[in-house]
Amino acid sequence: MILVRRMLQQALRVSGRSAFPLVKWMERWAEGASVGPEATERKAARTLEDMPGPSLVSFAWDLFAKRGLSRLHELQLEGVRRYGPVWKASFGPILTVHVAEPALIEQVLRQEGQHPMRSDLSSWKDYRKLRGHHYGLLTAEGEEWQAVRSLLGKHMLRPKAVEAYDKTLNSVVGDLVAKLRLSRRRRGLVTDVASEFYRFGLEGISSVLFESRIGCLDEVVPEETERFIQSINTMFVMTLLTMAMPSWLHQLFPKPWKVFCQCWDYMFSFAKGHIDQRMKAEAERVARGETVEGRYLTYFLSQTKLPMKTVYSNVTELLLAGVDTISSTLSWTLYELSRHPEVQASLRREVLDVMQGRREPEAADVARMPLLKATVREVLRLYPVIPANARVIPQRDIQVGDYLIPKNTLITLCHFATSRDPDVFSDPDEFQPHRWLRKEQAHHPYASLPFGVGKRSCIGRRIAELELYLALSRILMEFDVKPDPEGASVKPMTRTLLVPESMINLQFIER
Repeated sequence: MILVRRMLQQALRVSGRSAFPLVKWMERWAEGASVGPEATERKAARTLEDMPGPSLVSFAWDLFAKRGLSRLHELQLEGVRRYGPVWKASFGPILTVHVAEPALIEQVLRQEGQHPMRSDLSSWKDYRKLRGHHYGLLTAEGEEWQAVRSLLGKHMLRPKAVEAYDKTLNSVVGDLVAKLRLSRRRRGLVTDVASEFYRFGLEGISSVLFESRIGCLDEVVPEETERFIQSINTMFVMTLLTMAMPSWLHQLFPKPWKVFCQCWDYMFSFAKGHIDQRMKAEAERVARGETVEGRYLTYFLSQTKLPMKTVYSNVTELLLAGVDTISSTLSWTLYELSRHPEVQASLRREVLDVMQGRREPEAADVARMPLLKATVREVLRLYPVIPANARVIPQRDIQVGDYLIPKNTLITLCHFATSRDPDVFSDPDEFQPHRWLRKEQAHHPYASLPFGVGKRSCIGRRIAELELYLALSRILMEFDVKPDPEGASVKPMTRTLLVPESMINLQFIER
């Protein structure tokens, strides 16, 4: 039976991605045919007590003594090696089930219900309760989340709606290219490109939210903007600390929580200031009898019946959500292209062929750039911005693989581990964008989910991708990108999100 099963799997897989549902059906059939009723009953009866995992002391040692908080992505790989695709870990009263196999992640997500719940983000919510703020898309749950998601989805998920932002984003891309030229040192070297791209990402999302610029790419960045950038960075570091510490420890070690709150205070103040400025300008125009229209997202939110506190919270969360996606992905993409000049050359040819002498790509051009899309997809496989996601299923117990997982259990979906799984991706640690263009090479659709999937997927995905595609196209038309001659390889680290562990320095040679 095992031989028959393997032969069926192999025969079906070579027929391409379209065969995947049939592969899964045949796998389930083969599994069912290979066990009797007693084995099936025993399989379904496995509980959390049967699940492998580290002891409390071992897990705490990994987190704190072995710098585990900054390498949570590596702990995923270690967990798979030690315990298999499903394991548990406890820290104090919190128990987490880790799932690190694409088919099992699919099982979890297909059972998440009408209003999917992510991990609690307890410290984020505690701050909002403390200050009397409303929840935004990243922190809200249930019907409250669904209401805002539905409103914003009309303007952030529909392709035609997103295409309307290409002129706004191209203006920001033009400033980025100018800033790269200005920042170059000897031999065209730009140090710490992630920092430059961070400012680019913030300027881009601000232009979409406010339809105005905040000076991130100016020669001298405004002080309030620079402080906002630093607040985001520090907040993400403090998020790990405040969530790892039991609440009673905040009394003994108050600094992490205090700094965390100060960062959020400034971010809310910054966003509120820009929103109020736009609303005041609109009111003045209405008073003069002028027609007020706008494409920017704050305008659409302000036209709803949402309380202003809800508008402030959502805009603040959207501001910080898009920045790391752009910064990290653009940095890793150019880092890999600089080390794979043959891929860079192929990608440049594709862009130039589509552009036909034009210098400013549009949203419609991207549809004719498959290698560009494959390159970004491969980078997000190797360096997913969110290395792990989480779900809580509150309605019922669910079956995941061999285990029955009780309702309200925190389930961590180990995306970093699945995207580097050698059983799914050949040479999983190698940068090979063309793997996404080979129709005969099917991958499990849940193996690489950089933007999530389903109702709780990243609402800013299409805008972020458009910004990335426009920036990469323009940079490759303007520059040859080469590695720092004196630089070493750069590894990722976890800072809530996945970011470069050290500075990425690159040469931008004028073409």
